[in-house]
Amino acid sequence: MFGGEISMAHVEAAPSAPARPSSTAHHRPDHRPRLPRWLRQYRNRAVLADAACGLAAGAIALAVRFGEFTPHALPYAVASAALPALWVSCLALNRAYAPRLLGLGSEEFRRVVRCGLMLTAALAICAYATKTDVARGYVVIVLPAMTVLTLLARYGLRRRLHARRLAGECMHKVLAVGHPEGIADLVRRLRREPYHGMEIVAACLPENESCDIEGVPVLGGFCDVPDAVGVAGADTVAVLSCPEMDGTALSRLAWRLEETSTELVVAPALMEVAGPRIAIRPAAGLPLLHVEHPELAGMRQLIKNLFDRTLAAVLLVLLAPVLLVLGIVVRATSPGPALFRQTRIGRDGREFTIYKLRTMRQDAEERKVELVSDDNGVLFKIRRDPRVTPIGAWLRRYSLDELPQLVNVLLGDMSLVGPRPPLPEEVACYGDDVRRRLLVKPGLTGLWQVSGRSDLSWEESVRLDLRYVENWSLTLDLQILWKTWSAVVRGAGAY
Repeated sequence: MFGGEISMAHVEAAPSAPARPSSTAHHRPDHRPRLPRWLRQYRNRAVLADAACGLAAGAIALAVRFGEFTPHALPYAVASAALPALWVSCLALNRAYAPRLLGLGSEEFRRVVRCGLMLTAALAICAYATKTDVARGYVVIVLPAMTVLTLLARYGLRRRLHARRLAGECMHKVLAVGHPEGIADLVRRLRREPYHGMEIVAACLPENESCDIEGVPVLGGFCDVPDAVGVAGADTVAVLSCPEMDGTALSRLAWRLEETSTELVVAPALMEVAGPRIAIRPAAGLPLLHVEHPELAGMRQLIKNLFDRTLAAVLLVLLAPVLLVLGIVVRATSPGPALFRQTRIGRDGREFTIYKLRTMRQDAEERKVELVSDDNGVLFKIRRDPRVTPIGAWLRRYSLDELPQLVNVLLGDMSLVGPRPPLPEEVACYGDDVRRRLLVKPGLTGLWQVSGRSDLSWEESVRLDLRYVENWSLTLDLQILWKTWSAVVRGAGAY
């Protein structure tokens, strides 16, 4: 799940669980849990799409490598016909159809890529061991094509699933277990990001209270969870961090939920730490949650810097005519320079000059005093700002005014992806937690850009920036860059 995944550990049944109370033994089901209908349909579509991609890749490789059918191409035609079944089997063995992964994010795509690499390695080893002469042109085309087509098909299925979830469909019905504050925060997060596919339908608190939380009914205390599952029609129980739900209580809850085939997920206390930094390390029978420190320096940051500057240089060359035309339009439609320069704060608190296409009138800074109020908070943004020119409003809607910041990326002051570049007066108001935004370079785009832009509150903007700092990776950067295009085209939250 992009744009920040809500980290929850999925608890699976152990192959040999500890001894349980004998009174529950005869209640254990003899069948596998039945998946929701929409999830079964999604998995079936994924299987059909993967098979079709294998067949299409085989046909493409045959056509490119052999052109027309010849006796020499017969073995490869047979291999192409068998490829869909082989590809689906390999994906199934690698658990690429696991219900908890379907439509959820990058792990699904990683398993597809891993299968492609495994098939390539297996074919190379078998050909070498048996001294079989394989047409390299066919292999070079068919396996990469099959992997890429499958990734595109899975991406299409995922986008369609997210669209349905925005309409309130294809959701896991979740019973939340924890304290009111934690449950309220989880409800707000999941409502804000429905593509995660989790809808809180009920809650259980440490003490049975007759109330609701953010419109979610409370159906009892911790001891009432199994009964509440049936009342709410939930298929998943989410346990939030709370001292009452210790290891023993959680194990007993898992055993009782197993009788009803209900999934159990556990949310750790570290809510903003994503999967790549978390690993389970068992010690003395305890599943210890190991959390790695964020990598803020070293080889990966060097690669990020090289990637940023190279791509910025290429984009500046390609977009030079566009920037020239936009600069002329800005000069022609309002008095003043085409470029706007302003001091911003970069990594480790260093000041730098940011470059943007001017979107406001020349007296914008003087008029700002008239518009600032106590309601604006740290981040000064207002809708229908009277200082913005007509052409400036259009430039802002599609983020075209930010294209000159590619120069800042090339100079090393900014990155392509990172937190929003703050003003000095904003940084002066930062607390210790918020100052962690300054541990990395500010970005031309970021989680704030693809999650709502100026529609976000100050607190939400800070949360997203800190999430990026804590969970940075080159893969996340590529995901954000990919999503930036759709965010820019929609123009939502830009003012």
